[in-house]
Amino acid sequence: MKILLLTQWFDPEPTFKGLLFAQALRDKGHEVEVLTGFPNYPGGKVYDGYKINFYQKEVMDGITIHRAPLYPSHDGSAAKRILNYVSFAISTFFIGLIKTRNIDVIYSYHPPLTTSLSAFLLGFCKRAPFVVDVQDLWPDTLSATGMVNNKKVLNIVGKVCDFVYKRASKVVVLSPGFKKRIVSRGVPVEKVEVVYNWCNEPALNDFEQTEVKLPDNGNLNLLFAGNLGFAQGLPSIIQAAKILQSKNISVNIVLLGDGVAKQSAVESAEEMNLSNVYFLPRVSMQQVGSLLSEADMLLVHLNKNELFEITVPSRTQANMAIGKPIIMGVAGDASDLIVAAGAGVSCQPDNPESLADAISHICCLSDAERLQLGNAGKHYYEQHLSLKQGVSKFVSIFEEVR
Repeated sequence: MKILLLTQWFDPEPTFKGLLFAQALRDKGHEVEVLTGFPNYPGGKVYDGYKINFYQKEVMDGITIHRAPLYPSHDGSAAKRILNYVSFAISTFFIGLIKTRNIDVIYSYHPPLTTSLSAFLLGFCKRAPFVVDVQDLWPDTLSATGMVNNKKVLNIVGKVCDFVYKRASKVVVLSPGFKKRIVSRGVPVEKVEVVYNWCNEPALNDFEQTEVKLPDNGNLNLLFAGNLGFAQGLPSIIQAAKILQSKNISVNIVLLGDGVAKQSAVESAEEMNLSNVYFLPRVSMQQVGSLLSEADMLLVHLNKNELFEITVPSRTQANMAIGKPIIMGVAGDASDLIVAAGAGVSCQPDNPESLADAISHICCLSDAERLQLGNAGKHYYEQHLSLKQGVSKFVSIFEEVR
């Protein structure tokens, strides 16, 4: 079977369904080609070694990559972002039409939605079915994040989403909550498949050591690794640290990474004279595993939001795969996943007292009990969420629609 992966983000850009996904499909015996743009995410500047042209063919580890031109932009300008998305959709349609041959199925990664429009048109012309992988619910997230506030524009985006979903041969989603939401929009339930995301297993398992170290003061280390943005609810984490310090719980709250909300969190911790909060700089993906593996417990936390209740934050899979107890501060599907796996405890999002209680509970367990939780999460990941499991599900979907 010949599979075309149509995605706006691909290596060397940071993406977990990039080259790793293509290689896994190839290793299953399928021919894989990629239709993507010139790398510029997340900074909006074209990577060194690349220059935007009408077309560029590249080969990565035997995978043929067709690169189409696009307007590079990832700043806060809605107009520039729209131009980025639309230019990619138009160029990939024409490049795909000219450069690809004998495609059996097209895989489309969403966001952005425009990628799926290109996949629909290309599939129509090539007489090939397309499968859309929905990683972001538009227009819901556009409205929730404030990227788009115009109701007419949001209504148009919603109608385009419905158009794409109803014409795709299959719609793949990352959680049961996503499936319910899309089915409620009129998409037949049998058309929607849940395939949980996996983590970057090679980077996580074959990690590099880093000079950045966890605190070594005799306390347990709770690690929160990744983007430190407004959605992550850092104020609640800092407040929980204050509660834990007042109760003399021997635990360090370690926040690893960067983001727009980091400086405010640093200032809050200083104003509260917290000695149990540590901020570590961002490290490369190849080095994150060394710190995750050394932590005693791991934290996943987001603000209280209806949309977050139907998603599973990407750090969840990495935390489970590394085999450490998890404190899940996200309600809904993510919490259900941790409970089903027996991988840790859940707490209420945006609730410092609930978070502090959950951390205290894990701290009071023995080393053997924490190890048992970590192993349960790792086993569940390998059986249900791993790259191997996910790719097998995708192959079954592709074979069903071809």
